[in-house]
Parts: sequence; structure tokens; C-alpha cells
Amino acid sequence: MSDQKNKNQNQINIELDEAIADGIYSNLAIINHSVSEFVVDFVNIMPGRPKSKVKSRIILTPQHAKRLLKALHDNVNRFENAHGEIKDYDQPPIPMNFGPTGEA
Repeated sequence: MSDQKNKNQNQINIELDEAIADGIYSNLAIINHSVSEFVVDFVNIMPGRPKSKVKSRIILTPQHAKRLLKALHDNVNRFENAHGEIKDYDQPPIPMNFGPTGEA
């Protein structure tokens, strides 16, 4: 019984709201950082539209940013092992002044 109790104490109950579950499409991430945080802005750029908006912003501590990097790396490796290499197609360069600038 105590093993089950310890197991339950180590679990986190995470709820997924319906609106969040739909997700937001992004084909560009702009990353800025300060000494205390990483800011990741997710943008949806569409051809023929000269202006885009940030659709979502995630703010992470440096430790969480590093954990996210590792988790993405691990998941990309698993995906490629199951489905083959992900090809990185040439993209037109994005102007350096595109998007928001980081501030803390």
C-alpha cells in the first residue's frame, strides 16, 4: 500500500483544456534570452502575407529551456528511427529585424 501511495505522490495531474488541445500551427519560432529566462515566440508565416503575428509565447527558465532542448532532441531521434530522416529543406532567409525583440 505504501508503494502505491508513494507512486501517487510522484504523479502530476495535468489537465488539457479543449481550446488548448486544438493547438496553434507555427512554422517559425523566434528565440530570445536574458540571464534569467528564455522567450520562445511561435509565429505562423503565410506566403504572400507581408505581416505575421506571434501566435503563442512561452517563457522558460534556462534550466527548463535545456530540458526542452534535450526532450526535443530525444523525440526527433525516436521519430527518425521510426520514420526516416527528417529532411531540412532550404527556406528563404528571414530578415534579422523580423519579429519581436527580447526584453526582460
